[in-house]
Amino acid sequence: MNNWYSISGEGSDVCLASKIRLSRNISSLPFPVRMSDEVRKTVCKKVFACVQNSKLAGEFDLMELDKFNNIQKISLVEKGIISSQMAAQESYGAVLVSKDKSISVMLCEEDHICITVMSGCDNIDEAFRKANELDDIFVKNMHIAFDSRLGFLTSNPMKLGTGMTAAYMLHLPGICEKQMLSTLRNMVSKLGFSIRSVFEKGCFYEISNDISLGITEQSAIENLRAIYQQIAKQEKVCRQDLIDYGNYEDKIFRAMGTLKMARQLSAEEFFSLVSLVRLGIAMNIFDNNEGVSFEKIGEMLYSLGTASIIADTKDDSFTADEANKLRAGYIRKILE
Repeated sequence: MNNWYSISGEGSDVCLASKIRLSRNISSLPFPVRMSDEVRKTVCKKVFACVQNSKLAGEFDLMELDKFNNIQKISLVEKGIISSQMAAQESYGAVLVSKDKSISVMLCEEDHICITVMSGCDNIDEAFRKANELDDIFVKNMHIAFDSRLGFLTSNPMKLGTGMTAAYMLHLPGICEKQMLSTLRNMVSKLGFSIRSVFEKGCFYEISNDISLGITEQSAIENLRAIYQQIAKQEKVCRQDLIDYGNYEDKIFRAMGTLKMARQLSAEEFFSLVSLVRLGIAMNIFDNNEGVSFEKIGEMLYSLGTASIIADTKDDSFTADEANKLRAGYIRKILE
């Protein structure tokens, strides 16, 4: 079975992944910010037991974050398993992670339970189905905080209602190069959506809904899908302009050459080069024997963050410069 980050399909030229996040809390308990570590541990154990006693028994592992060092926590952030806020918190917290890494459940971060489901390409309906399946287990077996007027109760008032954030991870080199990103951000903001950068460099962005109150989950997803489809159309027009009237073909081949030959690559340089190469794949610039694909790009983006490389070495003394050398070596092997 392919991992979510190495799945491609219709829409892969612009969309890397879809994400659904559901925030839930247990009634009668204070929000995590007001809980002691002892109570936090009890909550985490109860939630894990709830999953273990369901039809999903054995499909999740429990990771207690007090057993992880800072580099390992940042690696989990790079992989989208936990938030940067959770990595930085000093209080007890844990995360449930599915065997295929497509589902994570943060426990005692901002809310008691935060379900995140990732799906490759623009398959957001599948992500929602999986998130809803897990959510149903919690709703049926735990006293989840819900108000008939406000919906699901969350620590952040902006998430009241469905408690859902739906998102697409997009690759927008055309829009970026034509300096249209600021205009796009302003436009979608007025419609109740946000756009944020995903990596240090490169033209990778996540668009998500800001509104969860007074709207159904399905309506939120459909509204997001409509915005995404319009952005994708505009991106393709901009890309064609780059290829037709610019020197981007040369830039793309130079980026590919660097990835295949470099002996040392920083994270920022890596993301910039991969962004260009991914554009080349989408525009069918490369021959089939170039050894690159959307699937390989996804694998690299997921696994080659600096903290992830260092964490995999299991050597606490490993430096960022050494990680840069390993990154270049890994890329050369992937692109052979």
